[in-house]
Amino acid sequence: MARKNLLEGLTAVKSTPETETEPSALPRRTSGAIGAVGRSFAQMRENAVVEVPADMIDAAGLSDRLGDDPDQAALTRSIEEYGQQVPVLLRHSPNVEGRYEIVYGRRRVVALRALRRPVRAMVRDLPDRSLIVAQGQENTARKNLSFVELANFARQMRDMGFERKVIQDALHLHEAVVSKMLTVADRVPPELIAAIGDAPRTGRDRWVAFSKALAGHEDAALAAVEAAREADADSDARFEAALATTRSPAPRKAAQRTEWGSVRQTTRGTTISLDRDQAFADWLVARMDDLHRAWQGQAGTDGESNQSKEE
Repeated sequence: MARKNLLEGLTAVKSTPETETEPSALPRRTSGAIGAVGRSFAQMRENAVVEVPADMIDAAGLSDRLGDDPDQAALTRSIEEYGQQVPVLLRHSPNVEGRYEIVYGRRRVVALRALRRPVRAMVRDLPDRSLIVAQGQENTARKNLSFVELANFARQMRDMGFERKVIQDALHLHEAVVSKMLTVADRVPPELIAAIGDAPRTGRDRWVAFSKALAGHEDAALAAVEAAREADADSDARFEAALATTRSPAPRKAAQRTEWGSVRQTTRGTTISLDRDQAFADWLVARMDDLHRAWQGQAGTDGESNQSKEE
């Protein structure tokens, strides 16, 4: 009996304030087998494919196409016949509750909207930066985007504040190629690029040469492109029309008057004439070297110096 009582004493749990209360929940494990299972479920939720009404999906990100997509009709026919084979990626709209925005798969959404069919999609929460980078990576995977369309996309990314390295990674392009793209996009006015269009058969070298020769011919080039458009010329023909205007001397511009003198710019150079203010003339001449060095430093930061080395 004594032994029995002794065993009971060893196995009994004494009633204390701590044991009478509910035991505290153990901390959730985030490593090991349990953590791996939790991560797997989270990944499964991210990769789950759902159906979203096409009219609940809005465009987002940057404009990548210059003009209509010539392959859109063929894609729509293919989806109509075989269905949507690959889901698109959407994010929840940060502005409108219950709506979605396209991360990638724009062409499929356009086709399904035309067919009045729901869109099979994965939905994730992504910030604007991730959306733009994903869109750039999608552009790289599409073989039919032209040089100038990629250049225009790179310029938009830069203007939004993306670093050069992010642009390179998004487009899977080397620094030298991105530098040339941005140089072309900066030298050729956006309205002229839009008027010319995607020019699918016009490559990098011709765009670079055109951008170098364009200075002073912008108005003539735009007029030539508009005339070509009225004649139903395709995008590459419009580029050729713009290029042709650079082969003749640039029109002389009338001298622009200022409160301190006048400026005349021609293809041979720029002439600055100062009024009879000797004090200002002396001040300007004394600082000309400093101004030139400041300009060189600014040019070096925007890729111009890299451009000269590559060429």
